Amino acid sequence: MLLGERCLTYRGLEAESRRLGRALLASGLRRGSRVALLAPNGPEWVVAWMAAARIGALVVLLNTFHQARELGWALSHSRAEVLLAVDRYLNHDYVTRLEQAVPGLTDQHREDIAAVSHPSLRAVWMWGDGSAAPTWAGTVGGLLDRTSEVPDEQFDDAAGRVEAQDAMVVIYTSGSTSEPKGVIHSHSTVIVHPFNLLQFRNLRAGDVLYTPMPLFWVGGLSYTLVSAMHVGATVLFEDRFEPGATLDLIERHRATHVIGWPHTAKALVEHPSFAERDLSSIRGGSFDELLPEYLRVSDPRRKATSLGMTESHGPHSIEPLHVELPEGKEGSFGRSVPGIERRIVDPETGVDLPPGEAGEIWIRGYSLMLGLLGRDRAEVFEPGGWYRTGDTGRLDADGHLYFQGRLGTVIKAGGTNVAPREVELAIERQPGVMHAFVVGVPATDGRGEAVAAAVVAKPGAEIDPEDLQARLRGEIASYKVPRHVAVFAGQGELPWLESGKIDLQALRRLLRDRFSDEPA
Repeated sequence: MLLGERCLTYRGLEAESRRLGRALLASGLRRGSRVALLAPNGPEWVVAWMAAARIGALVVLLNTFHQARELGWALSHSRAEVLLAVDRYLNHDYVTRLEQAVPGLTDQHREDIAAVSHPSLRAVWMWGDGSAAPTWAGTVGGLLDRTSEVPDEQFDDAAGRVEAQDAMVVIYTSGSTSEPKGVIHSHSTVIVHPFNLLQFRNLRAGDVLYTPMPLFWVGGLSYTLVSAMHVGATVLFEDRFEPGATLDLIERHRATHVIGWPHTAKALVEHPSFAERDLSSIRGGSFDELLPEYLRVSDPRRKATSLGMTESHGPHSIEPLHVELPEGKEGSFGRSVPGIERRIVDPETGVDLPPGEAGEIWIRGYSLMLGLLGRDRAEVFEPGGWYRTGDTGRLDADGHLYFQGRLGTVIKAGGTNVAPREVELAIERQPGVMHAFVVGVPATDGRGEAVAAAVVAKPGAEIDPEDLQARLRGEIASYKVPRHVAVFAGQGELPWLESGKIDLQALRRLLRDRFSDEPA
């Protein structure tokens, strides 16, 4: 693994994660303890995740884009006992942000935190030299000084007690309600599913993978990191995605696979230096545009792809990604991953639908999550262990799946799920706002959907869209902040149904037409 000049070998990963794991045991953590991790992609993240997982702790993966309110909610919801965090990343000051997230934190002392709002949290350890460490946080370096308190034999005993079905990670993903969902995956799923998917990918030992996708989401953790670990490949990390610098990185290290969202490829291909680059090492990944001519599909509609979700730890439907789809299967998202079952069901009656008829996609199998944090299993799964994905699609007679969209209103913004109600609540907390309605509209820059908001002002109030967006950036992650804001003087200017509910389809058309000519 590489980040700048920092190189971590697999042998080094074993040694460093063992050392940190011993220190975590010395601090009082045990199998089932909850450890939150807040850090960008890089060797430190990987070592911390593996160290905590090896001793059987449940690792809560926190989003580095989250603002104070979101971080505070996640730490409380997950009942995290210990937080491992960087003090800052790019323009994110996590010391200040955490002090805002946990009321009264500034009055606490390291390893003896007792915050009323977060009764489970007892310690925060931060990477850094400690010169500017707050009184409530210790340094990871200081934590590592405790390694000698736990001998290797005790670490091996703790690691040996971890079982395949033990919970390993919590991954937060936006649902269709106002709160994110904490998806729990087992050690077995995190390890086995990426291995099972290798039969559909052209990864091999010695490959070099690049991705800007965060490790705190499935695309980074499963589809990149754990997959690379299985074959013995190198993973390239960088502090931020910047097309020119990223092209330098890919070219310098002879990357063989580039994995990411559609806008990643668009930004790379449109960079002025793209035509001059030697990218001949690339032979796989997400983007045809970066492949040599002889490896590209003849028809974009016949490019093999996959469909999955956080709850299934990645793809549940897939085809070999280096082979063209057969003629007549254009637009297919593939057949079922071995070990995963799918049904197409009438969402109202729960009755299975025949091939060719569209309905809700239900799945079950070995890669499915253990459950949702804080939710009873009976609330999450249907009888027989089936999970309702909220996606709609149809199956043909050969088992190929054709995805048609979401049953709910989740917005796919730049490859990331955004729950409209979460954004609406954030807007409605702002001065002068009476109501807010958030929908997805076609993005003008090729990133799928853009978040758009219709905001109804209180009588006599004036709302400046740019000022509203600036305020929201301090409360919610940047990708959730509406790219488009339309202000209305009264509710009568918006489309309504006879039931008294907002007509979301009409509103989507209204905002789409209003902002379709805006520059990206």
